[in-house]
Amino acid sequence: MSLADSAESWLAAHFDDLVQWRRHIHRHPELGRQEFATTQFVADRLVDTGLNPKVLPGGTGLTCDFGPEHAPRIALRADMDALPMAERTGAPYSSTVPNVAHACGHDGHTAVLLGVANALAAAPELPVGVRLLFQPAEELMPGGAIDAIAAGALTGVSRIFALHCDPRLEVGRVAIIPGPITSAADSLEITLHSPGGHTSRPHLTSDLVYGMGTVITGLPGVLSRRIDPRHSTVMVWGAANAGVAANAIPQSGTLAGTVRTASRETWAGMEDLVREIVSGLLTPLGIEHSLQYHRGVPPVVNEERSTQIMTHAIEAVDPEALADTRQSGGGEDFSWYLEEVPGAMARLGVWSGQGPQLDLHQPTFDLDERALAVGVRVLVNVIEQSAVLG
Repeated sequence: MSLADSAESWLAAHFDDLVQWRRHIHRHPELGRQEFATTQFVADRLVDTGLNPKVLPGGTGLTCDFGPEHAPRIALRADMDALPMAERTGAPYSSTVPNVAHACGHDGHTAVLLGVANALAAAPELPVGVRLLFQPAEELMPGGAIDAIAAGALTGVSRIFALHCDPRLEVGRVAIIPGPITSAADSLEITLHSPGGHTSRPHLTSDLVYGMGTVITGLPGVLSRRIDPRHSTVMVWGAANAGVAANAIPQSGTLAGTVRTASRETWAGMEDLVREIVSGLLTPLGIEHSLQYHRGVPPVVNEERSTQIMTHAIEAVDPEALADTRQSGGGEDFSWYLEEVPGAMARLGVWSGQGPQLDLHQPTFDLDERALAVGVRVLVNVIEQSAVLG
């Protein structure tokens, strides 16, 4: 019996379990590095299957090895953390935790990998070793992947694969491309300082609000002239705060935003370039500033052979399943694994095909649970195809 047959047999008998696992996790979301109950829930399900999970040193997240010891070991990764926002789906399985919700589909990722564990454990023999990696803190930049790697999550691993929910794709479709599929994502906070003063006498002080406006428009503009436009770099502000009175120049103000780029080379030098530009914009205005630059994650760059493995795995589910996609501006800490070993990430369609396409990181996001079975089939096929295409 092939691994695909094992997956079909398991899904035929246990699809309802898969849905219930996802709904349990959805009802009880936990923020990054707080996924203690989720970790315990996953560990219990794996033990029930006869496997031997090992919790990561921080107490959240776990790994689980099985299959041949003296063979290439393929890692499959799912992230487990939720987002700090209130859920507004109205679903009967809505979050029971105030202001915490699985609005990015990590509950689905975790349930899929649990299904894969059960399907593979039921197979009579595995062609390669498998490592399941249930990772905490994906949403906390620079990401829990760094902690997992430091704890040895990639030791002995030859390739790593993952799926991520995509509400722009209909259920049954899975998309992948070679090369970059996500972007690097950083954030920055700038605090500006001036003596302040009366708005009738801006020449006697440093006009802080004017300086903020200069940075708001100037930084994105100068970046667009200093960076190759083919690298799809975008700088967007999310917050600007200063002042309380119309006739008073404030003494301080803050700006916060994100910088994203499709190019790893550009990302490597982004902080120095941003600091240079901000200083150049504010120095002529006599405005002092401090800049906190938070490096996030590099782009997820799908390795060519791993992309072929994932492509064959998708096509083995259904010849019509493979879909096109483009590199997104979002960041994903799966990229840190690909800095260490080859691998690939694909997009799992979770849209029902009817009604609005509910976007990720929104309080209304939910997924069509039929996608869970598709995800199980794809990742089980990845193990089979890894043995064939190696």
